[in-house]
Amino acid sequence: MGAMSRRTARSSSPSRPSAGCPCGLPGSYEACCGRFHSGAAAAPTAEALMRSRYSAFVRGEVPYLLRTWHPRTRPAQLDLDPGTRWTGLEILGTGDGSAFHSTGTVTFRASFRGGSLHERSRFERVDGAWVYVDGEFLG
Repeated sequence: MGAMSRRTARSSSPSRPSAGCPCGLPGSYEACCGRFHSGAAAAPTAEALMRSRYSAFVRGEVPYLLRTWHPRTRPAQLDLDPGTRWTGLEILGTGDGSAFHSTGTVTFRASFRGGSLHERSRFERVDGAWVYVDGEFLG
């Protein structure tokens, strides 16, 4: 019975990347980044905002990307390449960006089919909410 219950647990656990949130955290999209995209909640940290923005790129949530972009650096419009297939996000480091800070940085690697993007992003709070300011591409 032990082996059978292990087998059952393994087959019923979400092992497919599409089953969880695109940002890589455990849990469903709705319980993770989806609540930020819908406006039901605001990202509490710079890292949470970074993860939710990655998920927005994966899911084509352009309004959310524009809404969470600093007004000073936000583009007039954003056209996502429909051919880009994002395959994973790895957070490499964070600086400040907690509930106790007004600025923060997140260094990450976002992978896509055929390559990856390595960036250190800067975030600030505007009216209490975290927003993306800009990023520096790293080697």
